[in-house]
Amino acid sequence: MKPKSKLSRGIAGALLAVAPLAAIGQSYPGKPIRLVIPFAPGGSTEIISRTVTAELGRSMGQQWVLDSKPGAGGNIAMEEVARAVPDGYTLIVGHIGTLAVNPFMFARLPFDTNRDFAAVSLWVKVPQLYVVNSEVPAKDLREFVRLVQAKPGTMSYGSAGIGSAGHLSTEYFKMVSKMELLHVPYKGTGPQLVDLVAGRNHFAALGTPPLMSHIKAGKLRPLAIGNLQRSALMPDVPTVAEQGYPGYETTQWYGLIGPAGLPADVVKRLSDESAKALKSKAVLERFATDGTIAMGSSPREFTDFIRGEQARWGEVVKKANIKPE
Repeated sequence: MKPKSKLSRGIAGALLAVAPLAAIGQSYPGKPIRLVIPFAPGGSTEIISRTVTAELGRSMGQQWVLDSKPGAGGNIAMEEVARAVPDGYTLIVGHIGTLAVNPFMFARLPFDTNRDFAAVSLWVKVPQLYVVNSEVPAKDLREFVRLVQAKPGTMSYGSAGIGSAGHLSTEYFKMVSKMELLHVPYKGTGPQLVDLVAGRNHFAALGTPPLMSHIKAGKLRPLAIGNLQRSALMPDVPTVAEQGYPGYETTQWYGLIGPAGLPADVVKRLSDESAKALKSKAVLERFATDGTIAMGSSPREFTDFIRGEQARWGEVVKKANIKPE
């Protein structure tokens, strides 16, 4: 018998390496699933993830372990997951910042955002609220813009970091409103909120989940909502479009992704379970308290959605000349 060539041995080795992954879906999940959170604890990403994974854990029979890995606008966590074994046990929450902004803001990334990840399901869209500290003498967005324009460069806004959703949407609004507002970036929503509530910053654009308790306590005042329609949770808060900026819309979103190469049956299981969890009574009741909109999508739908968001926000990054720290 002739000895096998190096090429045939290489192909055989590759097939043996893939075979265990191909069989994963038959018994998946057989152990806890690690979900990486690419930002500091206390923000919308963690709140949403805990809500959805609690239901996923019940329906899939395995615990989901949340692991916060903040830094570099989410790129540290993204790189780790891009290099993870694609077996369905290391996943990450995809976000407008990491998937639609960072590819255009950073000159070079240690991964390819579109090539090195597998989209699973768009979980939620989160209405973006424009809020001020309660000591700021503005009752709506028009008043705030006039206040800032009267004292250009003297008021500030915080964000969860360079390239975060709050940073991008505020820069977008600065462009259309022609106002000067100083940017103070933080390492996550949690520390940003501490200073906003304390009055060390004046303004922020944030998703609803981490804001509601502070709004109810009277420490923050909502000026506008970034959706094209008002929120049922806060029907008295007008949209940005209603306040002199027709067509204006900004929405945060979050979804489940994993490393490229996830077995198709694992992707389908995760997508199907996500859709089921997002329709569950427990999740919908929780989301109703903060205005989060449950979605659920196929992997293809989520992929197409990401591409559309990249086209939109890539243009904002370019026009606002946003650079990483």
